[in-house]
Amino acid sequence: MKTSNKTWLITGCSSGLGQALAKEVLAQGYNAVITARKIEDLQELSEQYPDTALAQALDITNKDQITTVIRESKTKFGHIDVLVNNAGYGYRAAVEEGDEDDIRKLFDTIFYGTVRMIKAVLPGMRSRKSGSIMNVSSIGGRYAAPGSGYYSAAKFAIEGMSDALRKEVAPLGIKVMVIEPGAFRTEFAGRSLKGAKNEIDDYSATVGPRRKQNDKTSGTQPGDPRKAAQAIIKVQENGQVPFRLLLGSDAIEGVRKELDSQQKELEDWTNISLSTDY
Repeated sequence: MKTSNKTWLITGCSSGLGQALAKEVLAQGYNAVITARKIEDLQELSEQYPDTALAQALDITNKDQITTVIRESKTKFGHIDVLVNNAGYGYRAAVEEGDEDDIRKLFDTIFYGTVRMIKAVLPGMRSRKSGSIMNVSSIGGRYAAPGSGYYSAAKFAIEGMSDALRKEVAPLGIKVMVIEPGAFRTEFAGRSLKGAKNEIDDYSATVGPRRKQNDKTSGTQPGDPRKAAQAIIKVQENGQVPFRLLLGSDAIEGVRKELDSQQKELEDWTNISLSTDY
């Protein structure tokens, strides 16, 4: 087991990748501030590591809770070295079906919640001229499948913001990385997946197979959350980190196809694109 005084703050630790990462970070001897909306979901893990784990209730849409978590983290561990923005959930609906309140809630969690956490830790990282921010995106942050327009939009927003952020904070000694998992054996396609309240029959052929009631992938996904956690820690320990880290064979395959498609489209329409210059 490694020993380190580095402190990780991880959001969304009640299940899935967040839980796997929290377990692995603590097992490897790091300090960890582990968070979830229901603190009782973290009790067993925090009791297993009483000296190095700090369990905190955190809804990332709640600014007061974020302030409390940062304060308690500093009191116990002094500072935060690594922030992992993992909290979130899936949402599937055709673009026309999307409920405006549901869309706002999705963005408030996935995008604005991530921004709130980043703003909360950056002052400390800037003062120390060091730190790492890891924003969990998705292969859905590189391309969108039918029914995932709003989820992908939120993840695209994460990636665009993160791209600018990394260029802003690199001179300050702070690293930013976007994590893009494929399908992992978590509850993302089960308990954590939400869908349209009103379904339109015309989208049954495109969106229909991916609706929650029709999605049979839960429990059969190729990705192993523990191996993903180990990979994230390994990359964090490396002096050089990529901006985008794909996780999973399906992620590699999907993004390669998307990039090939974009490259072909670029070449096919280059003459029209160039025709617009003075």
